[in-house]
Amino acid sequence: MDIRQKLAAVVALAVILLASALPASAQQEFRRKLEQVSFVPKGAWVAGVSVSYTQSDQNNYSFLIFERLNGDSYSFKVSPTLMFCFKDNLTAGGRFSYSRQRTRLSSADVVLGEGTEFNIDNLYSISHNYFGTGVFRTYMSLGRSTRFGLFNEVQLQLGGGQSKLCSGSGDKLSGTYERNFQLNVGLAPGLAVFLNNYSAIEVNVGVLGFNYNHTRSVTDQIYVANRHSQKANFKINLFSITFGVMFYI
Repeated sequence: MDIRQKLAAVVALAVILLASALPASAQQEFRRKLEQVSFVPKGAWVAGVSVSYTQSDQNNYSFLIFERLNGDSYSFKVSPTLMFCFKDNLTAGGRFSYSRQRTRLSSADVVLGEGTEFNIDNLYSISHNYFGTGVFRTYMSLGRSTRFGLFNEVQLQLGGGQSKLCSGSGDKLSGTYERNFQLNVGLAPGLAVFLNNYSAIEVNVGVLGFNYNHTRSVTDQIYVANRHSQKANFKINLFSITFGVMFYI
C-alpha cells in the first residue's frame, strides 16, 4: 500500500469516528420547514367576468404618417371564468371569451415623405372571435397572510373566428373573407389581493407561450389563400397584462 492509499484510509477512518461521536440530534436529516397557508381552501368555487368596450371617432385626425383621417371604430370583449378548488391552493376550470371589432374608414392620406403620398377611402373591416380555455392554477400565500398571494396559471386555448374586409366602391369594390383557427398554450403568473373573504382583485401577465394560427382567405370569391404561422414566446409580454375581479364562494 503506497502513501496515497494510506492517507486516504486515515481520512476515511477519521470521518467515520467523527460522525459516530456526534449526538443523534446532529445526525438527523435537515428539513426546511416551509409553512404553506391555505390561501384558497378545498371546495371553493372561483368565478368572475371581465367586460371591455372601446369606441373612437376621427374627424380630420392626423397621426404619424396618417393625415386628414375620417372614420370610426369600436371593440367589445366579454370573458366569463369558472373554476373549482379540488385541493387546497389548486384550482381547475375553464374560461370562454368572445370579442368583436369593427373599423370604418371614410378617407385618409398616407404621407411617407415629400412627394410620396396616397389616399385610402371606403375601407370597412369587421371581425369576431371566440375562444374556449382550459385553466389550471396553483396559489401561494405571501407568508401567513391570506389577503395577498401569488398564483401561476397554465392555459390551453382553442378557438377561431371570422373577418371581412371591403375596400373601394362601385366597380372597384373588392372584398376578402377570412376564417381562422388558433391554438395557444401559455403560462401566466399573477398577484391576487383579497378585498374581503369573497372577492379579490387580480393582475397577471403572460410569460411563456406557444401560438399556432391558420387562416383561410377568399378574395372576390375567386382567389383562395392559406396562411400558417407558429410563434413561441419566452419573455414577459407587457401588452398581455390583464386586470380582473374574481369571486371566491
